[in-house]
Amino acid sequence: MINASPGEDDQMPEGPIEQQLLDLEKQYWTAIKDRNVQNAMRLTDDPCIIVGASGVARISQETFGKMMQAGGWTLHEFTLSDVQVRLVCDDAAVIAYKVKEMLTVDGKPITVEASDSSTWVRRDGQWVCSMHTEALVGDPFGRDKQPMPKRP
Repeated sequence: MINASPGEDDQMPEGPIEQQLLDLEKQYWTAIKDRNVQNAMRLTDDPCIIVGASGVARISQETFGKMMQAGGWTLHEFTLSDVQVRLVCDDAAVIAYKVKEMLTVDGKPITVEASDSSTWVRRDGQWVCSMHTEALVGDPFGRDKQPMPKRP
């Protein structure tokens, strides 16, 4: 597992670029946890594509910054495991992993387990996250989900 704290990695990427990308991914998570908008913006492509349970969105850095500052949630801790990093070419790479997130959402503590991936591109010598996906862990056919209540 790879925790937010450095030095606790039990799975090392293949080489120095892969390690750099893993470090950047952890910096991204830490920026979100700390609500450090400046660090998150430094690591985010403009625009960035986000894919998750809420759907697909192409968002600007300005919109992403507002999302980070919005209330209703707090990320307390995260743990990455089963990390896979692949350098696609000199200026593009993908990273995928399992993540366990300990959060407070709408005043209630929750734990989220998901499989995430990010696409990193190098622009002007700097790596930025161009796309991030998150899929909640569960039955691939959704049989473990409760049906949505019918609206009147």
